[in-house]
Amino acid sequence: MHNPQTAVTELFEHVNRSVIGQPHVVKSLIIGLLTNGHVLLEGLPGTAKTRSIKALAEALDVSFGRIQFTPDLLPSDVTGTEVYQEISGRPQLHFQAGPIFNSIVLADEINRAPAKVQAALLEAMAEGTITISDSTHDLPELFMVLATQNPVEQEGTYPLPEAQMDRFMMKVNVDYPDDAAEKEIIRLVRNEEEQTNENKQSKKNVHIDPNAILMGRKELATVHVSDIAENYIVALVMATRHPERYPHTQLAKWIEVGSSPRASIALDKCARAHAWVKNRMHVLPDDIRAVAHSVLGHRISLSYDALADGITSKEVVQVLLNSVVIG
Repeated sequence: MHNPQTAVTELFEHVNRSVIGQPHVVKSLIIGLLTNGHVLLEGLPGTAKTRSIKALAEALDVSFGRIQFTPDLLPSDVTGTEVYQEISGRPQLHFQAGPIFNSIVLADEINRAPAKVQAALLEAMAEGTITISDSTHDLPELFMVLATQNPVEQEGTYPLPEAQMDRFMMKVNVDYPDDAAEKEIIRLVRNEEEQTNENKQSKKNVHIDPNAILMGRKELATVHVSDIAENYIVALVMATRHPERYPHTQLAKWIEVGSSPRASIALDKCARAHAWVKNRMHVLPDDIRAVAHSVLGHRISLSYDALADGITSKEVVQVLLNSVVIG
């Protein structure tokens, strides 16, 4: 097997070939894998959110489960349920696992299901287990929820509860591609249509050993984080809780509730993963800045004034990055 960094680079390149014009999305998915976290992709329909997740699962050759969230979905449709069976003439309850018992789980359009179903994911995402009746079932060691959602303004969507948003390591906004990428997408799909079944089969044989991800996770623990980098992480998170410390900005007017300690932990983990992917064993402030939007954006509650002024979380995080001093 290749060393973990080489394998992860191959994984990035392979998925990037299938998803044109969205390298930041692919990088975020891989950072999520390395940090044992979950990723939420938000974007309009047709922006290759589902395609990128399926390409990742295919390249890793791990079990893949897809849950299409709809308003009538039940929690048991996600977690599984105990089924009555007769075995050798004796009645027994047998647990039938749901789609959550896969390594990579695509929760498609997660905000189209009511809160009860969304809550069914909380234990799985936080603990890596599922409890049914009195029994607790372990999920796979390599387990990741990759959720997609349409913008909340769209019809038929339910906003995710803050507690669940906080459990996503990263939230990534997926925008429409630019002119050049759009042209490449047309050509890519046309080429896929032209390929014979034999060519498609050979393409699917590009597989990265999942153990490379598990080994990469262990190596992340050895990535050095200096006092300067730690101070910068803390300063960024504290700026969301005490925006009045930056009176020359509009932060105090825009931020209703700041980020939880999960934000600090996620910034540390994601910055280390970003440095490791770049083949460095120490974190630079640039690594922290590179992941700040995806880590902090969904953990900040905007005030009514910010929403009324059309201010987005992305703009707030950018002001944070411009205002908080490194060191």
